[in-house]
Amino acid sequence: MTDAASAPLSADIDLIKRLIPHRYPFLLVDKVRDIVPFRSATGIKNVTYNEPHFQGHFPATPIMPGVTIIEALAQTAAVMVGASADMADRDLLVYFMGIDKCKFRRKVGPGDVLELHVTTLRGKPGGKVWKFEGRAAVDGELAAECEFSAMMDLKAEDGA
Repeated sequence: MTDAASAPLSADIDLIKRLIPHRYPFLLVDKVRDIVPFRSATGIKNVTYNEPHFQGHFPATPIMPGVTIIEALAQTAAVMVGASADMADRDLLVYFMGIDKCKFRRKVGPGDVLELHVTTLRGKPGGKVWKFEGRAAVDGELAAECEFSAMMDLKAEDGA
């Protein structure tokens, strides 16, 4: 595990892909900045019309599905924990355990830059179960908020 003082303060797309297993079309965070090890981070999602969910949600009025906003918050949290714990290239798997107090406040669509603010409510270095508060915003305007819990674990050596 990395000393908190030496953990990266940001993660570009290359480091993100080394920390979490998500890939197109389900990698929903482009960059993570302002990482305070094990405590908080801000993810950035550049929303583009080319994303596959806009073909059906909704063709005439493309709106990013709320569940993908929540998933982007969770991916930001996983990157924050993974970067803090020096988990690059270690096959970190992340599983939702619960989503609470979820509210959607504004539509998100192509051209928006989604800022994904996550804060740890419960969890510790080396621990598997974490709880976070997440707030997604566009141009400073709240788009979604929730609390969510996740289990973070390394993939077993035998591929299980």
